[in-house]
Amino acid sequence: MEKPVLVVMAAGMGSRYGGMKQIDPVGPSGQVIIDYSLYDARRAGFETVIFVIKHEIEDAFKAAIGDRVSKVMKVEYAFQQLEELPAGFAVPEGRAKPWGTCHAVLAAKHLIHGPFAVINADDYYGPEAFQVIYDYLSTHQDGEVYDYCMVSYLLKNTVSENGSVARGVCEANPDGTLAAVTERTCRERRRYLAGPGPGYPGEHEPVGLWPELFGGGGGPLCRLAVRESAQEPPEVRVLPALGGQRAAG
Repeated sequence: MEKPVLVVMAAGMGSRYGGMKQIDPVGPSGQVIIDYSLYDARRAGFETVIFVIKHEIEDAFKAAIGDRVSKVMKVEYAFQQLEELPAGFAVPEGRAKPWGTCHAVLAAKHLIHGPFAVINADDYYGPEAFQVIYDYLSTHQDGEVYDYCMVSYLLKNTVSENGSVARGVCEANPDGTLAAVTERTCRERRRYLAGPGPGYPGEHEPVGLWPELFGGGGGPLCRLAVRESAQEPPEVRVLPALGGQRAAG
């Protein structure tokens, strides 16, 4: 079984942020957010990282991140180009922004030969997330169907003290597998003594780590509070989800 590899999506343009937040320092010694993720990923067992970037930022990205990381991990690069699409698709006239997550990971397909996890370059995940996903990927293989999974967090741990946020809320089946993900907007932190209800801490937020991709929403709810309770499920856990039939070969 191949060792799991880490795919880092870092090709975003940062249009809302106003710059390349992938390489902007945030730590006391100039660390960027991805430094923390790579440190935790390496300790969890990941030895190879694939950065999905654009040719336009290649030199700046390698100087700020890639060259340093290559001293402790095997580093490979995939390039997300707007015009590189599956057969039958074309770029709409006037589009300049990159496509979404699936297109970014598709750009790395030729470098992936086994289980893999996908993260964003500008999100913080914490060490436990990398450990649980690495352990899962190292011990589960595809059978007749693809064996997908995601890492989820307690919703109350992902909201901000400074306003509302949008989150994908996970629903689990009785056997612990993922049943659905529903986007909820305007989630904010409030303290309640009440029991289960909208925003109960049993709701889990997905973080976008997936082992396989190459196989086969709800409306807005504003000001839904995140309830706190003395009886809570694990703060970080894996939600398995079986995919479609495996492609021949």
